[in-house]
Amino acid sequence: MLGRTLAAATAELSPSKRRRVTEAIENSGMVLPGTQTFTPDVFRSILESTPIPRRVGIERFLDGKRIRQYPANLTERGQLLEWVARSAFAAGDVLTELEVNRRLLPYSEDVAVLRRYLVDYQLLERRSDGTEYALTGTGPVLAIEDP
Repeated sequence: MLGRTLAAATAELSPSKRRRVTEAIENSGMVLPGTQTFTPDVFRSILESTPIPRRVGIERFLDGKRIRQYPANLTERGQLLEWVARSAFAAGDVLTELEVNRRLLPYSEDVAVLRRYLVDYQLLERRSDGTEYALTGTGPVLAIEDP
């Protein structure tokens, strides 16, 4: 439509539809008044008037409360996991694996991976027999990736 007149852009429409479309476009400010010529840079100004907020920090990896993806950067992954641990568990909680899974479900469908990460980053401690889990009360200890 850019580089054309409104009449040329709507020429193939039926007369009643052309009238409705013309009125809507004129009322939107997309054409220069009285000229039926599309306003230069109209789309740029519309897009610039409502900038999309950029996500920062762990929000980049979340969709609401749900983890969309785990950060590749180990420090950022630790920050994300610390947020999950502080949000899902309270100091003094001693939970079974089933209770831990239920608390982690709002954050990820794959609770086994999330639970494992929380243990690996020493945000949750797990009894050696796997029957109980508890919040450690410390910050994340970066996991060492295998080479």
